[in-house]
Amino acid sequence: MAHDSPDRAVYPVGMKRREFLGLMGGLALGGALPAGQTDAIHIGLTPVILDDRVGFLRRWGQWLGEQLGRPVRFVQRAKYQDIMDLLDRGQLDAAWICGYPYVRHIDTLSLLATPVYKGEPLYHSLIITNRRHPGYHQFRDLAGSVFAFSDPLSNSGYLYPTYRLHQLFPHQERPQHRLFRRTFFTWGHRHVIEAVASGLADAGAVDGYVWEQLSRLHPELTSQTRIIERSPAFGFPPLVTTRQADPALSRDLGRVLTHMHEDARGRPLLESLGLDRFAFRTPKLYAGIALMASSVGDQLDTGA
Repeated sequence: MAHDSPDRAVYPVGMKRREFLGLMGGLALGGALPAGQTDAIHIGLTPVILDDRVGFLRRWGQWLGEQLGRPVRFVQRAKYQDIMDLLDRGQLDAAWICGYPYVRHIDTLSLLATPVYKGEPLYHSLIITNRRHPGYHQFRDLAGSVFAFSDPLSNSGYLYPTYRLHQLFPHQERPQHRLFRRTFFTWGHRHVIEAVASGLADAGAVDGYVWEQLSRLHPELTSQTRIIERSPAFGFPPLVTTRQADPALSRDLGRVLTHMHEDARGRPLLESLGLDRFAFRTPKLYAGIALMASSVGDQLDTGA
């Protein structure tokens, strides 16, 4: 049985395309925040939360609002950078982001709470392929394939597979061109799975937590994919706030989240997320992600 581990550094080991991309563009949620909500607490969400869970977010926001004595509004954006921009401009009080943008902005962000999943505050990146490609057994077998990344600021969906490419081709500036025939971003982990399942991509990189939740909720989708590689464990995508945020609000929000599992109405919400609870962790938990980012350096792209 897995146990909630203490903080420790986790280091890594040595449809038609046009139609699909049009759909992805249509799912992007942009624009300014709603007017008249200055008293509300705004929490940003990236696609770590499945985008078909509007009802759940309404219930979670209502519960949080009752605990904090102020309305809570979730702000969803398809791109991680959009959430980071809102945080930077002070238009969000907190956000559930990825470990990679956290280590990139560690000087300006503070950890609020880290999800505990299957007994530990950890998750994995998965390299998946379509089940109709039986010849793919490991990462290097993907030579000549079309590969789907999720987002340029995703650890599991971009940084980790780029690190794996760096391991295979350590002296190449853009090693993805040595292995893959073509790459593209889907702007969401679910969309990576959909691209691979439909055959738009031969393979892709995805957040293991998202894949497992989709396997629970939509097995007809994940059953069309096959896992060929699971990364070492990394710190689970955290909830963060900026260091300029109201300290009293940050303290209260962190307290409510980390005691959520003790509340009779909070526990079912966590179960709906597939999480055990939220806990406080230190930046050391994300050392493995920081090490990968440092190793890869300027090989990281901002587009496909």
